[in-house]
Amino acid sequence: MSADYSNRELIIATVADLLDGVRHVAVGASSPMPAAGAMLLRARNELAKKQRVRISILGSEEHNFFTNGGVELFDCTAQGRVDAFFLGGGQIDGEANINLVGAGPYPQSDVRWPGCFGSAFMYYLVPRVILFREEHSSRVFVPKVDYISAPGVSDGIVRPGGPHAMLTGMCLFSFDKERKRFALKSVHRGFTARDVRENTGFDYDAPDIVPETKAPDAATLELLRGRITEELSESYPSFADMLRAERKAAA
Repeated sequence: MSADYSNRELIIATVADLLDGVRHVAVGASSPMPAAGAMLLRARNELAKKQRVRISILGSEEHNFFTNGGVELFDCTAQGRVDAFFLGGGQIDGEANINLVGAGPYPQSDVRWPGCFGSAFMYYLVPRVILFREEHSSRVFVPKVDYISAPGVSDGIVRPGGPHAMLTGMCLFSFDKERKRFALKSVHRGFTARDVRENTGFDYDAPDIVPETKAPDAATLELLRGRITEELSESYPSFADMLRAERKAAA
């Protein structure tokens, strides 16, 4: 393990671990850290001569085999050919419901967000949906979302998809679909289980002693700081520059 890593590098490495075993990962146009985690998994597998990983980043020319954007992504998903996807929300509650519409009573919401687009469709059908928000606060993680853009669970409906885990800038949660409840799995370096509890608006399960999220090893950091940062430059140039600047400042 290496002590010389940033929180973003830890999150990206954790994303790669959560994706282990998938064949096709789809990533939105505004999701640089999930994309970096998918690229890291692909690089690891190539070096280990393991299963090939296909990455579809919407809006990318280099990392996307779709030619008609979301339409083809939805078709591919309906055919069972997307194994993992990432969803976030302006609000997320303890039953893994997400809100992408706005805060406050609908339709007179006090704050408006971009909207649902295909979130409910993808949430129902993709087997391994990872909820992702770098910000970890009670503003985001609320007791009950003001509007359900996509439900975490659906009673009486058979759905192959749903929440697999939730990763934040502070910790990692798993999700139990039967109990409709999150469980704290690990806390990132620099944070405590108390920090998580104080900044989460919903209740969740947690062990008496919460482990620290696994640190990226030297080989992972080498990939992240070399190949992965360069690959990110095509789709997320600003984020790639941010990673470079962080490394330069830490040197």
